[in-house]
Amino acid sequence: MAKLCIETERLILRELVPEDSERMFLLDSSPEVMKYLGMKPLTKIEETAEIIQKIRQQYVDNGIGRWAVVDKTTNLLIGWSGLKILKEKTNGYQNVYELGYRFLPDFWGRGYATEAAAACLNYGFENLNLEVIYAYATTDNHASNNVLRKLGFTETETFVDPSDDAECFWFELKREDFKA
Repeated sequence: MAKLCIETERLILRELVPEDSERMFLLDSSPEVMKYLGMKPLTKIEETAEIIQKIRQQYVDNGIGRWAVVDKTTNLLIGWSGLKILKEKTNGYQNVYELGYRFLPDFWGRGYATEAAAACLNYGFENLNLEVIYAYATTDNHASNNVLRKLGFTETETFVDPSDDAECFWFELKREDFKA
């Protein structure tokens, strides 16, 4: 049974569980979704199951990880959002909290990313007592960059992500600048 983490007006954010593999595979195998992530779409549901297991291990090791985002009206997983600790150096930063999110294309442009991410940020600042949360997105991912700016993130620099040679904006949001 998945542990409930956060409930918003339209969404439930909870731990990812192995039973989420099928819906998560829809995300991971979508060329549209993977376009700005520097990864090729997955071709086997088993790969998604392994990813979920790694995220579940993050819950154990770090007390935090990406959460399933479930639409309250349909009870379907529509994406994921959440904080994770960047264990590998990214843009010179390591062991910092990073916000991420990913949604199925049918749910783009409806405010779900903003709603879920705001709930995750609130959790980070209020429950984890964080002073700053980071995020990054490729410079050509206008929708994601707009979500981050809407949430109050400030673009502090650009960098090249070595995993795919993509130019990215690096964002930060300080506790005092976050408006829940």
